[in-house]
Amino acid sequence: MRHTREEVIQRTISEFELLDQLVENLTDEDWEHPLIRPETKDPWTVKDALAHITHWKADVARSARRYMRPSEERGLETNDANHLIYLRWHDRSPQELLAWHRQVQTDLLAALREVPDKWFSGRERREEWPYDLDGHSAYHRLNDIKRALLR
Repeated sequence: MRHTREEVIQRTISEFELLDQLVENLTDEDWEHPLIRPETKDPWTVKDALAHITHWKADVARSARRYMRPSEERGLETNDANHLIYLRWHDRSPQELLAWHRQVQTDLLAALREVPDKWFSGRERREEWPYDLDGHSAYHRLNDIKRALLR
């Protein structure tokens, strides 16, 4: 499947709005709700899930612009990268995380508007590409954040 800039941007905006509406009025207690996670993984909270989602969205903006990955992230397997995100954000305030989440969205939309059309339609890609912008976010929004808040 070939994608268009407009379609990717619309999916990105739609998922951001759903996620932002879910987290915009959380209490301090809500942010600390634990997620259901395997014992072998970091013990994420709602806040950690949002940091995880936001990091990978920022990574798409970086990749689209053809910037190099930060040196401390180069060569890391996914689980190791996720652990690094956890360490970076776990002790930060929800307000700082919300500001970053919104700043990344602004930066991401700018990146999507800057990159050449070829980045979107230059080759066949999976239907859910770029997954980190909406599918990945929706997965964690529904299966982690919303589920934790309902418990």
